[in-house]
Amino acid sequence: MSDRVLRGSRLGSVSYESDRHTEFAPRALTAYDCASGHETTVPFAAEADIPPTWECRVCGAEALRRDAEQPEAKATKPARTHWDMLLERRTIAELEEVLAERLAALHEQQGAVKAQLKAQQAAERSKARRKSA
Repeated sequence: MSDRVLRGSRLGSVSYESDRHTEFAPRALTAYDCASGHETTVPFAAEADIPPTWECRVCGAEALRRDAEQPEAKATKPARTHWDMLLERRTIAELEEVLAERLAALHEQQGAVKAQLKAQQAAERSKARRKSA
């Protein structure tokens, strides 16, 4: 019996309310032109603040409103690099000193590895001589 109640109805996809007796908010069409020559028209509410630029629907570039002037570019701070942040904490002399210390440590480690490698090669040669003798 419950099957017959919903027969012929698509749940959730159709509204049975009509648009009669409803008033839409007043709208204004605003035209934007991009540098490539494309025109984009966007509807806005009549009392809305209309932005001077909009994204072009064709190419994605920035389009300027027809009756507006190019807005002033916002002042942005330059990106801080790792080097800039490093110079905030240390001077060039301190950095050169740290570099010299690290290079000395690396050379020392490299010397120890080379000495160990030479010792292993010498041990392998002496072992090979014993076997051949």
